[in-house]
Amino acid sequence: MITGGRLATPEEETNDATWLAVSGGSISAVGSGTPPAGRHLDVGGALVVPGFVDTHCHGGGGGSFSSGQPEQLLRAVHAHRRHGTTTLLASLVSEAVPELGRQVGALAELVTDGELAGVHLEGPFISKARCGAHDPGALLEPDTATVSRLLREGKDAIRMITLAPELHGGVKAIRQLTEAGVIAAIGHTDGVEEQIRPAIDAGATVATHLFNGMRPLHHREPGPIGTLLDDERVTVELICDLVHVHPTMLRLAARHAGPDRTVLVTDAMSATDAADGSYRLGRLEVDVTGGVATLAENGSLAGSTLTMDTAFRNLVKGAGLSVAEAVRATSTRPAELLGIEKETGSLRPGLSADLVVLDDELRPARVLRRGQWIPDAG
Repeated sequence: MITGGRLATPEEETNDATWLAVSGGSISAVGSGTPPAGRHLDVGGALVVPGFVDTHCHGGGGGSFSSGQPEQLLRAVHAHRRHGTTTLLASLVSEAVPELGRQVGALAELVTDGELAGVHLEGPFISKARCGAHDPGALLEPDTATVSRLLREGKDAIRMITLAPELHGGVKAIRQLTEAGVIAAIGHTDGVEEQIRPAIDAGATVATHLFNGMRPLHHREPGPIGTLLDDERVTVELICDLVHVHPTMLRLAARHAGPDRTVLVTDAMSATDAADGSYRLGRLEVDVTGGVATLAENGSLAGSTLTMDTAFRNLVKGAGLSVAEAVRATSTRPAELLGIEKETGSLRPGLSADLVVLDDELRPARVLRRGQWIPDAG
């Protein structure tokens, strides 16, 4: 039983000392005042938040989800888990379809084992004009047969696919994904509003890292940013490392989208929670200096070295949003997006015992996942 904490919810931060009981990996009860008899862990007034849910992550701890190597895959999972991410989608950059199928197959085993919540394909159906840290030679137009092949090889592990709807077959592919129960996300797109709007009508519900990898916002042509941000059907991802997006723009986007449509993601690559140096993201060489990852070839941003605890802290201390808004953006809303809100994402009885104990600087002191404390958390 955890006692003496300030439990944070998507609605408010509870200032009174509260307690939370855990049984069999789940939260069995939450209350205030004198806790029931039993074994207690007093957290001394620390803030307790739900475990973080990251829907866009390429690796960490020196391990890449594109490697397909079990040791690297688990290393990446555990690196983010130490920082409070108790639920994680593994993201893959664009590759040739046979290689992408191999990578998805390796990750599907971790999904079956419960280490991952699913797989996110960020490509290969994206725009060459806005491909960022994706190999242009691996990009394809989204024909029905290729989409079907990837879904089949994914063995139900694929939860989301990012694509550029202006590509030939883009809107049709979004309908295909939606019918298959896969989240269709719009990203790495050079589309204008007239191309983005039909994609939303067809079922696209996510903006992949809004602002990054897409045509810029313009007052005479809103493009993907204005269209996605303004449509109530779309949840927007924001990379909250204060490098990819300026704090003012983070605040503007989060305020406009509101707590029901804002999700923080890391877009983290293998250098996360590891030393600066040379790495790979898919096929491309990446240099990491001062924690900022850029392509060796042209200096473009190449993912991040962000963890979700830092994203939480940045949203509150850097962008000026409330703790409750940060809880919703890092836990509750992404869980809803994945359809697992009855399993995790909040501190409520019956949900998984996934939580993070934060110190006064909003840094993780302890991490609990499915009722088990994570070693070396923080």
